[in-house]
Amino acid sequence: MKALVLKDDVDRRLALEELATPVPGPGQVLLAMRGAALNRRDYYISIGQYAGIRYDTIQGSDGCGIIHTAAAGMAPELSEGSRVIVNPSHGWGDDERVQSQHYTILGMQQPGTLAEFLAVDGDRIHPAPAHLSDTEAAALPLAGLTAYRAVKTQGQAAQGQRVLVTGIGGGVAQMAFQFAAALGAAVWVSSGTNWKIERARAMGAAGGVNYHEQDWAEQLKAAGGFDLIVDSAGGDQINTLLRLLKPGGSLVFFGSTLGRPSWLDTHRIFWNQLRLQGSTMGSDRDFAAMLHLVNAHKIVPVIDSVRPFAEVLDAYEVLKHNSQFGKLVVTF
Repeated sequence: MKALVLKDDVDRRLALEELATPVPGPGQVLLAMRGAALNRRDYYISIGQYAGIRYDTIQGSDGCGIIHTAAAGMAPELSEGSRVIVNPSHGWGDDERVQSQHYTILGMQQPGTLAEFLAVDGDRIHPAPAHLSDTEAAALPLAGLTAYRAVKTQGQAAQGQRVLVTGIGGGVAQMAFQFAAALGAAVWVSSGTNWKIERARAMGAAGGVNYHEQDWAEQLKAAGGFDLIVDSAGGDQINTLLRLLKPGGSLVFFGSTLGRPSWLDTHRIFWNQLRLQGSTMGSDRDFAAMLHLVNAHKIVPVIDSVRPFAEVLDAYEVLKHNSQFGKLVVTF
């Protein structure tokens, strides 16, 4: 089978290789992959900016496939020929509040989805939502899980609230916007690109601002305060975001692309009784709840582009320049 492998080679970190088709172990299923999607995580791994780098590992965390070989005792909807998606989380543990020290994400310690076949534990697969195509279903798992935990489990978004999602265009931010809207919130967005803001408005965003504009925070403040802000950038702008929260509001962040803030407005946090909450991926309970929301509201992940697996390295170039709106998907 063909697979995308991370290499210990400064001149060629990623390589399409011909590997033996995996043999599923006890309790595992073998999937014939139909589609796989890229995440920002994949790009950071490819440039060595990710913890626990392990070379000669098949890449990819998101995927949709057909069960080629089922494990014994699987439910009828998870039998051979069934179309499924893969929960990329492994070893969350028993504490819903936080992942265990053994927690991993598919595509680093375990072989990932950017291959023609994938052997994966049977408890990691779920029926693909019937209203989604193969490419749409492939785009859902990692971004959907991360966004659901940030918006609902940690952020407690609800009917009638006002929510701000920063960095619209990326996969998680896009799903966070869709989930918050499905839960009945009015959602604003930010981006450094005007056309991405307009795309979000066309999808139902209540408003949007370009964070390269000097008065972007004033524009949002004039629109009213927010009950919840979902962010992945961090950095010193976190203090600006805190000023945009209503008293009692929450700032949930699932990344820190701008690095650590040089200071933190602790006075505002305690005086306005604000909640600053980190969020990473999600538990198995989060994944099941996310799928329920997607199925109930017929939510469809936004796809930026689809290309054959042979052109997967071109998708990494798009990730590098952050020029996408929605998910980048490859097909097999």
